[in-house]
Amino acid sequence: MLIGLIRERKNPPDTRVAFTPKQCMNIMQQHSDIRIVVESSPNRCYSDDEYKTAGVAVVDDVSACDVLVGIKEVPIDSLIEGKTYFFFSHTKKMQPYNKPLMQALIRKKIRLIDYECLTHQDGQRVLGFGFFAGVVGAHNGILTYGKKHQLFELPKANEINNYTELLCFYEHLKLPNFKIAVTGSGKVASGILEIMSHLDIQSIEPGDFISKDYDYPVYTHLKGGYLYQHKVTKKYSREDFHQHPEKYESLFQQYLPYTDILMNGIYWDRKIPRLFETEDVSNEDFRMSVIADITCDPDGSVPINVGASTIANPVYGIDRKTLQKVDPFQNNTEIIDVMAVDNLPNELPRDASKYFGAHFEKYILDSLLSGYNHDLIMRATICAEGKLTKRYEYMKNYAY
Repeated sequence: MLIGLIRERKNPPDTRVAFTPKQCMNIMQQHSDIRIVVESSPNRCYSDDEYKTAGVAVVDDVSACDVLVGIKEVPIDSLIEGKTYFFFSHTKKMQPYNKPLMQALIRKKIRLIDYECLTHQDGQRVLGFGFFAGVVGAHNGILTYGKKHQLFELPKANEINNYTELLCFYEHLKLPNFKIAVTGSGKVASGILEIMSHLDIQSIEPGDFISKDYDYPVYTHLKGGYLYQHKVTKKYSREDFHQHPEKYESLFQQYLPYTDILMNGIYWDRKIPRLFETEDVSNEDFRMSVIADITCDPDGSVPINVGASTIANPVYGIDRKTLQKVDPFQNNTEIIDVMAVDNLPNELPRDASKYFGAHFEKYILDSLLSGYNHDLIMRATICAEGKLTKRYEYMKNYAY
């Protein structure tokens, strides 16, 4: 099998890779039936020369490859007909902006294996950059709070060489006694909690979060029954919630008067209740001054997310009264600062790439080698041979 690491062509450019140079060589040494080539690129976090030094061929043409592996969406005019691709397509929720891409994948008879859809049998994601999204998102949230209230300073993650160096900035940082609500139960949340630990922010129970005051920084982790309840039974069932989220309501409103910072790491779609509504923002007891919407669904679980921000300008302000977008970092209780970067792992691209590649090699590679009919691969195959696979036929009005 000839695997090609393709050049990222979406703008703004993403510098992450699926495999580091060392990982490429390890894979080829462990699997005599695999050869990897790398399409030349000026933008990767690992340079062409680093791949060449590791003994990996760098090429200008990947059309001979059996499998093409990227990160972000491939522009339509760069898609090679009849090939098998791995990338994040952002089509699973029938996102309107990628409808032309989905139709092109069908038209060009491409087999798309979407990273987001690689799941275990219970639906748990196998692969992703979620952990480092959580790490960088939590860092950005703390940075934003310090800058907004003029209390402390932190460098941007993308100004630092690596994750280890980032943690060094926390060693002598003393934080004020704020309260943080962390939402979510997946890899994003695990990355957030990792940063909470390194910053010595103490974990407390949800009940204590709303009933006690502290003279040191604390966070509470809200998921499952602490975050949602059935509208009728007032109970929470994980299985029922995943099957019928529209039957549930959010419990987050009870935390609004006590939360200084929201670190949002939940998966969301239109059937899932929002954490709060826009009308709540103008209430006197709405305490949050900083929201790190790490999973970043515009007009989603955080309704005042009015669009993704960028690594260069990661934060915007929202006026509580008008709900209009304004300049951030105003020490003003009428302005909520929202961090809504949608490619957070790209701030620590080498660390994120190494993490991603290790998980691909550990959990995906053997399944891929056993054939496209392997259960894991099939669950993630959105289309092949000019049509949607059975699992994704709900997208037919979107794809054809």
